Amino acid sequence: METTEIVAFFQNSADDLYSLFELFSDHFYSSSKNLFLMKFISTHSNNIHALEQLKCNKDKASSSPQFVKMMLATLPISCQSQSPSPYFDHSLFRYDEKLISAADRHRQSTDHPIKFISRRQPNILKFKIKPGTESGNVDARAKRISSFLFHPTLPLAISVQQTLILQPPVVNIHFRRRALVDGLGCNWGTRSTHPLPPNIVVNLMKENGFDKVKLFEADPFAMHALGRSGIQVMVGIPNEMLAALASSVRTAEEWVSQNVSYFISQKGVDIRYVAVGNEPFLKTYQNKYTQTTLPALQNIQAALIKAGLGRDVKATVPLNADVYETETGLPSGGDFRGDIHTLMLSLVKFLSQNGAPLTINIYPFLSLQSDPHFPVDYAFFEGTASPVIDGSIAYTNVFEANYDTLVSALERNGFPSIPIIVGEIGWPTDGNPNANPQMAQRFYRGLLNRISQGQGTPRRSAPPDIYLFALTDEDAKSIDPGKFERHWGIFNFDGTIKYPLDLGNGRNLTAARGVRYLARQWCIMAPEADTTDPNLPAKVDFACTYADCTKLGFGSSCGGLDARSNASHAFNIYYQTVNQQRGACEQFGYLAAVTKIDPGLADASCKYEIMIDTGKHELVSNPGTSSGHVKVRSSTVALLSLLLVACL
Repeated sequence: METTEIVAFFQNSADDLYSLFELFSDHFYSSSKNLFLMKFISTHSNNIHALEQLKCNKDKASSSPQFVKMMLATLPISCQSQSPSPYFDHSLFRYDEKLISAADRHRQSTDHPIKFISRRQPNILKFKIKPGTESGNVDARAKRISSFLFHPTLPLAISVQQTLILQPPVVNIHFRRRALVDGLGCNWGTRSTHPLPPNIVVNLMKENGFDKVKLFEADPFAMHALGRSGIQVMVGIPNEMLAALASSVRTAEEWVSQNVSYFISQKGVDIRYVAVGNEPFLKTYQNKYTQTTLPALQNIQAALIKAGLGRDVKATVPLNADVYETETGLPSGGDFRGDIHTLMLSLVKFLSQNGAPLTINIYPFLSLQSDPHFPVDYAFFEGTASPVIDGSIAYTNVFEANYDTLVSALERNGFPSIPIIVGEIGWPTDGNPNANPQMAQRFYRGLLNRISQGQGTPRRSAPPDIYLFALTDEDAKSIDPGKFERHWGIFNFDGTIKYPLDLGNGRNLTAARGVRYLARQWCIMAPEADTTDPNLPAKVDFACTYADCTKLGFGSSCGGLDARSNASHAFNIYYQTVNQQRGACEQFGYLAAVTKIDPGLADASCKYEIMIDTGKHELVSNPGTSSGHVKVRSSTVALLSLLLVACL
């Protein structure tokens, strides 16, 4: 149990405090320079803001005498201080004018909370805390004197506030919300036939404690919704754009102008990274992007620098874990893959020179899914698996072993300290015998427990930034890697909860709010239709050509249905995918019928979905009469037809 002890306290106007700041002000920029002094830092009220106002007044003053008069009118200005607390990074935050010291003139305030505002443009509100009573019922007209003391390592602060003369001060301890998992990120994919409205997605992330998000492209609707949300953004560039960006600096500059500069300056999007490509060196791509990735990265970084964003926004490349390997079978033998070794060294060197992180995607699920002899417990974090012994290190989970293989590869090639971001990690819930809510819950609980404890790996103790994959299911993703590809979401496609999970904020997940659905009606196999009808397999084939039937495959959540329920699910998911369009269910002729009675009530083993209402009821053409309809092709079709034949 954590305990708090006040080892020293100074009033804002104390002479000893001012002397401390004046004599050792340089130490406050780095807690490692003098750890003893760091224990006695009291963060001042409006010092940073006052200095900025001073500069602003100097720019506005028409003459030196006018500036002096303006400066004297604001005296005294509190001395500048810095807090070493990782939960209050002074390079990112500042106080506003509501917090004042005893030495300052009293000012009246109508805003109760103390706001912490990003010092990076566009100066968005990051978080706020209340120094007053727990109820917050304090006379807004009262003149308040407040002081904050931040703990150097824990996410807490102590505030003392004097609201009325001769009244006892209010002393509070403030814990940062989402402190257990600070800066947790997620991947927001948009390959869905019926995506959630972007504003609902942003609220879903905020309510569940996600402070960072990774996008696979600069989707304008997503970017607008992220404006002034307080969520840090890694915006992606699709692999298909790499060739154009590699061949033209001008193209890179235009992309940065339209998708980075614009959204930062005009929409208040807190963009931190640009992800150039996505796993471009994947073996299955057969060197398709090996010649264009690094030049594209270089041109994007140059464009960021030219736009004045080089210090605040970094370009990186999310890589698959197959870019490194180990000949010894142990993490200590890690090195970059032979066919791209020189390319990887050039890429990592460029990232290091520009202060950018290396981004890697690690999937313990894929290790389990691809190898029938892989030990199941080794994919999880309980430490119950037989350890892999590497010298003095015992690895009991594949994540640590995989991550440290990368660390070894970096160390071997002269990059021991480059930052690493885990760009994708997660566990799917359907489409494979090992993909289910129980295993996903087990995986995430172990992973989030590591994050909450600030746990690194044996070869690198500092925990990396982690982006969970993914926020919601995507029913239009390619299933070339497997039918599980459409079921990586922590939430269902509509933002509903799949399984109980605490992301580190001490409570269960919160479902999306304000989601609108299509009418409560379903298309199912007609009661009078016969499962032996020779036309049935072709109709199911048609439905699954244009809709996502991956839940109906072997080992999936709906894989054990009888022939009638199997056909009903195929018909219904097609019906929902085309927005319950008039004539959609009739596409299957006498074999199908629309019902307003939930068929799932009699068949609880598999839910009959109703799609999100995107307002396009009559805009989706019938695939049977128009060639313009986008197919959601599934390799499950052949399996479904075989299943129907087997059930006859």
